[in-house]
Amino acid sequence: MSILEVQALKKTYTTRMGSNQVEALKNVSFSVEEGEYVAIMGESGSGKTTLLNILAALDRPTGGSVRLDGQELSAIRESKIAAFRRDRLGFVFQDFNLLDTFSIEDNIFLPLVLAGKTPQEMKKRLEPIAAQLGITSILKKYPYEVSGGQKQRTAVARALITHPRLILADEPTGALDSRATDDLLGLFEKINHSGQTILMVTHSVKAASHAGRVLFIKDGVVFHQLYRGQESDAQLYQRISDTLTLLTTGGER
Repeated sequence: MSILEVQALKKTYTTRMGSNQVEALKNVSFSVEEGEYVAIMGESGSGKTTLLNILAALDRPTGGSVRLDGQELSAIRESKIAAFRRDRLGFVFQDFNLLDTFSIEDNIFLPLVLAGKTPQEMKKRLEPIAAQLGITSILKKYPYEVSGGQKQRTAVARALITHPRLILADEPTGALDSRATDDLLGLFEKINHSGQTILMVTHSVKAASHAGRVLFIKDGVVFHQLYRGQESDAQLYQRISDTLTLLTTGGER
């Protein structure tokens, strides 16, 4: 069953003086099945960030459609879009987006507070997630008191606590060292194996090699895609590297 359907997506920006138009996305179509783990890759300027912003309902397309659980995102009224985003989507960012004046626990609780959940409900949801992510011992600390890896685990917990239909991850390993990267990618695999659907935008071949499918964006279109099948991380890593070489050298699909 497709949880996310993207059809003929286009996004055109008009320059400040109105003299030129830039096509960030030209004709992007793909779907994501429930329980999939999909990575999106491409060079800077390929349209990845624009695509992610539209999928996150932070921007609206010029043409085409995005449906999450059959609901067209562009049809949601502005007054309701924040609640839709909070309830249906979980976000993991490269720079964590944590509030230093809030404890780790309160950072994780924030979307539930905004949704009007009771303290009892929030604690009930937090306990198993904190245990799964190994952050129970740091819940009373503040972001400036913990490591980058622990900050990212906190961000993952915040994304999971709303029970989202889809997690959108934007360069989630970009600010992490190699050990924290390995830990986070292992966590993402466990979360995905538990049934959570994940879509990740990344420059990292290593991060993408942990996904089940990799989409490559070039010049605003889906240039190619790879399926893991029965391949190991190392085998998929090599195929991703080969495809990126084609992207940078102008090779054909």
